[in-house]
Formats: sequence, C-alpha cells, structure tokens
Amino acid sequence: MTYRVVWFKRDLRVCDHAPLAEAARLGPVLCLYVLEPALWRQPDAARQHLGFVQESLKDLQADLKRLGGRLQLAVGDAVAVLERLHQQSPFLELLSHEETGNAASYERDRRVKQWCADRALPWREYRQFGVVRGLRERRHWVRQWEQLMHAGQAPRPALLQAAAVARFTDPWPGHDALGLGAHDPPERQRGGRAQGLEVLQDFLNERSAGYRGGISSPLSAPSACSRLSPYLTWGCLSLREVVQATRARLDDPALPVRQRQGLDGFMSRLHWHCHFIQKLETEPAIEHHNMHRGYDGLREREHNEAHLQALMAGRTGWPMVDACVAMLRETGWINFRMRAMLVSVAAYPLWLHWRPVGEWLAREFLDYEPGIHWSQLQMQSGTTGINTTRVYNPVKQAQDHDPHGHFVRRWLPAMRRVPDAWLFQPWLMPPEVQARCGVVVGLDIAVPLVDLEQTTRAARQRVHALRNDPAVAAVQDSIVKRHGSRHRSAENLTKPRPRETPAQTRLDF
Repeated sequence: MTYRVVWFKRDLRVCDHAPLAEAARLGPVLCLYVLEPALWRQPDAARQHLGFVQESLKDLQADLKRLGGRLQLAVGDAVAVLERLHQQSPFLELLSHEETGNAASYERDRRVKQWCADRALPWREYRQFGVVRGLRERRHWVRQWEQLMHAGQAPRPALLQAAAVARFTDPWPGHDALGLGAHDPPERQRGGRAQGLEVLQDFLNERSAGYRGGISSPLSAPSACSRLSPYLTWGCLSLREVVQATRARLDDPALPVRQRQGLDGFMSRLHWHCHFIQKLETEPAIEHHNMHRGYDGLREREHNEAHLQALMAGRTGWPMVDACVAMLRETGWINFRMRAMLVSVAAYPLWLHWRPVGEWLAREFLDYEPGIHWSQLQMQSGTTGINTTRVYNPVKQAQDHDPHGHFVRRWLPAMRRVPDAWLFQPWLMPPEVQARCGVVVGLDIAVPLVDLEQTTRAARQRVHALRNDPAVAAVQDSIVKRHGSRHRSAENLTKPRPRETPAQTRLDF
C-alpha cells in the first residue's frame, strides 16, 4: 500500500496544516509524532514543555480520530524511526512544516534531509510562520510576510484515509528518563488546541480591551496580554489563523474603541514574532555566539556563578526581580517587560553572559520559542550591534509598575511584613524596623548582590566603549542588512535603518 507520512513537530493541530491537507488530498496518510530523547535532554528543555506537548497531543489524537485518521507516536532518534517505518512499510514521501528550532533540531533536520536524499525520497516542507528560508537580506521580507498572512488557510481535511501500517508500541518515557527536572509549574497554562481556541476567543472578544496600557505591569499583564504565546510556540494554533481572526475582529464596525486600540497593538507584535525568528533562521549561530562578533569576550571570561545561582533562586535582593522569578516558577510565564528586566539585571549589574541565563530562562518559559528567545537575550544584553542599549532599573520598574507592592507581596511572603516606606529598598531598613516587622534582611529578604547604581554604570561604560570602537562600528551595516527591521511601507523598504529602537522591538503576547 502506498502512503505518505506527515511528520508533526511544533505544529500540533489539524487546521491550517498544509502538509496534512496535501497528504490527505493525495491518498492514505500516516500521521507521525516522534518523541526524541536527544532533543529533550538539551539544556533548554523542561518538564513543563513535555507536559504541554503531551496535553496537545491528546487533542491532536482526538481531532485526527474524528477525521478517520490516527496519530502514530514513536520514541527515538527521528532518522532511526523513519528508517524503521520505511523498512516495515515503504512510503512515498515525507511532509512536514519547516522548523526554526535550536541547534539540536537543526542538526536533526540535516540528518533527515540526508536520509531522504540517500533513498531518493521526497521531503516536502511548508512554511508555518512568516519566516523565509534561505533569505540573505531583509529588503522584501515584510511584503512576503503579508502575502503569507493574507493567503487562504490550508483546508482542514474532511476525511483522512489512514495508512494500513502496523502500529509501533514504543513506551512513552517519563521526565526522569529524559533528564528533565521534576518541577512543573502548578499554575501553568494547559496545552491543546481546544484550550488555545478558548484563549484566543476570550482575548479577541473581551480581554483585548485591557491590552493597551495593561501589558507592562505584572499586575495587569496576566489578563491584558493575549496569553497565546505557548499555543503559537507548539503550533496548537497557526500564526496565520490568529492574524486573520484578529483582522476579522478589527473589521467589525461596532468594535469598542479600547478593543480596537488593543488589537491594533497586538497585530504589530504578531509581526515582530516572525521578525525575531527570522534572525535565528538566517543565522543559526546566534543561539551560541554574539550576533556581533566584535562583542566576543565582553562577559565570557568573567562569569560569576554565585550571581547566576542567586538570580535563579530569586535571591538577588531586588524585590521586583525576585518576585518575577517566583512567579515564573509557579506559572511558567511573566510579561515581556519583566522578562526584559530580568535579562537586563543579569547582563548589566550582575554582568552575566546571556547564554547560561538564556538556558535557565528557556526552561522557565513555557512559551520558549528559540528564534525569539535568543534574539531577545542578545538584544537585551547589548551584543547585537544594531539595537539601542536598554537597561531596566529594577527599583524604578517596581515604582512604575507596582507602586503599592501588590505584586511583590503576592509572590514574596516576607515582603508582606515590610512597611510601605521600605517597599522599594527593604535592605535599607534600620535594625529596629526589622525587629518590629519581623523581617531580617539577609535572611528573610536577601541583601542586593551588588551596588546597583555603581555596577550598572560600569557595565554601560564597557558596552558603550565597544560600541564606539571604529572596528566594531564598521560591521554594523552588514548586520543591519541581515537582521534589521524593514517594518515600513513598501516604497521605503530600500532605506535601511541604522538601528532598531526600543519602541520597535517590544514583544508582548
């Protein structure tokens, strides 16, 4: 029996799924998901990611069953699984979406490509995001993004003809066998397309009214942000269907002004989603190396493990930072401004390299998307060479976005006993105040690891000294050509911007 294999990776849905639609049109289909232990043992993987995928696969299995198909779950190296399947029952071709993942998945795809070539077996890959494979520079990128987002969605198959192939019975390994930690945030979002659609409709119809002005504060952001990011990351929803659903809502003349303003802002950030992933697609090395190699050596030789461990434990001494770490551990999510603040604190006053910080945060973020993640880590750390240096003062962030201490007191129980007068700098409390409120600085509340003002000033000077070095500045134009934004009207696309500004690169979902 001839059949085709549809390989599901980070596209766990049946709607707007071009590989599935095409394979179903042509004949019998085997739908395959491979759990690859080597990928789950990478330092950016976490138990919460595995849990979300398992939940999403249950939805996918149910949806395929309703269409007359089935999902084959296999465990092992992808090439080995494909070889086993092909030897058991040869198939005509492999179909999947393109993936811009980490270095391990990139190398896996290279091996799959070679395996297919060795057997003269076609492997058809389809675009999932507005990312262009093989792109050398950004001149026409925006136009291509718009063309994809305006195109019709891939039709949901009315019926699947399941390939009559013997099932694998591979046991699903537990998190221990995959080298994943035991922690799974108890308040994290749950996976699956049904959950994703519910979140999407709730945002479009109700919560988008709070998007504008609500996404910066960690108090309002959990409901003001769309909260769609994990469903896009793991492909429970397609980016195109979210874009088109948002535009359809904006076309409603009766849409309230606040919702219209919120959805306009949200649409801009959907564009930036693909803009950042394109950076990693164009230059995979930025997962491990500075985007601007002139910054090599800036922090690498001065790693302070004590600083990193304190940050990961939420014991930096700055309440806003430590509260964000506590929220991450419980929910797997914080809003973008607080993410930027965490990386800024790590990169400047704590002077940590972005790579180990990024590995930790990748495990903490349920919505970890490699392309966005590593681009943002470098941008916030000042190593891209094309972005304006941004430094977030954690005391000022608390004053601006948690002036009454509701956020830090929720996530740091000891702060509930700290008087308002010492809310932003509790380490300065006199001993008699500590005794009166029952909080011991250095025990219940950490003492700041460093002098914030002094270390931040020194860090900025070091970064700016490199930025102003003629040899470093000379490379900037080539980086702009590869990675710089062209988010402007078509007639202006040929005029590159020298740098991306903070307003252009905010990314909230």
